[in-house]
Amino acid sequence: MGNQISASGLGVANYVGDTILDAWFPAPALQLKPLAVNLPEIHDSATSVSRKIVEVVINDLNAAPTDALDAYLRLHLLSHRLVRPHGLNLDGIFGLLANVAWTVHGPVQTEHAAHYVQAMRAKGEDALILGVDRFPRMFDYVVPSGVRVADANRVRLGAHLAEGTVVMHEGFVNFNAGTLGKSMVEGRISAGVTVGAGSDIGGGASIMGTLSGGGKEVISIGENCLIGANAGIGISLGNESVVEAGLYLTAGSKVKLPDNTTVKAVELSGAKGLLFRRNSQTGAIEAIVRTGSWGGLNAALH
Repeated sequence: MGNQISASGLGVANYVGDTILDAWFPAPALQLKPLAVNLPEIHDSATSVSRKIVEVVINDLNAAPTDALDAYLRLHLLSHRLVRPHGLNLDGIFGLLANVAWTVHGPVQTEHAAHYVQAMRAKGEDALILGVDRFPRMFDYVVPSGVRVADANRVRLGAHLAEGTVVMHEGFVNFNAGTLGKSMVEGRISAGVTVGAGSDIGGGASIMGTLSGGGKEVISIGENCLIGANAGIGISLGNESVVEAGLYLTAGSKVKLPDNTTVKAVELSGAKGLLFRRNSQTGAIEAIVRTGSWGGLNAALH
């Protein structure tokens, strides 16, 4: 985050009493000039949910969000690709968002959700709870151009998916995280993690975030990297780096270098052109300078 940046949006919010359940901003902007949306205020007696037009102005995205509407506008800015991950302040966002039951008919208060579903079914109407969470699915609010996502349930609002990104069925992208260029995501991109253009996150692979476990390092994956199937990392990778399939590399992992010295993996965080592998005879984790190519992304898939 750098200089002061303002943002605004005119949108539609669902609420019960003083609790904001969600908000949709169809055309958020990095300026103080929201676009008009013509939608009347309505009330659903079955769920006690009301809907109203809201206008939100954020004078400085570097300041922490102040309420749920402010937070929802910031998540939309990320998913609309107007701001990259870490390009705005999301401090305290969990405390601002309500825990909501997301149904096929929209958000419902969690304590009313089961009764609502049963009442809808009693009337012969389909009803289904998709999940109970503070963050909704991104694709119910934002569908960015040029992406393929096999399972919409696995991308949260606030994810940033660059043009050409493919997220396969077991891929997952959290909020304030995502891809910065054409990428293949078959594993998990945790909150706060960014993946550079040309990189492939293999099936079952996991990139550690900072929401749990006390981790503080913001992890990034460089360009043209490969994290093999079922691998995991807790450090950043520089461009053109590879992590062998099945290898889990935490910041504290001991890594043997070509000169036979040993360092903690965190000391290699961000280094370019490395191959991390496990020696099949000794079991030691090794880092060597890459001399070949893993082949890169299949252009036909993007």
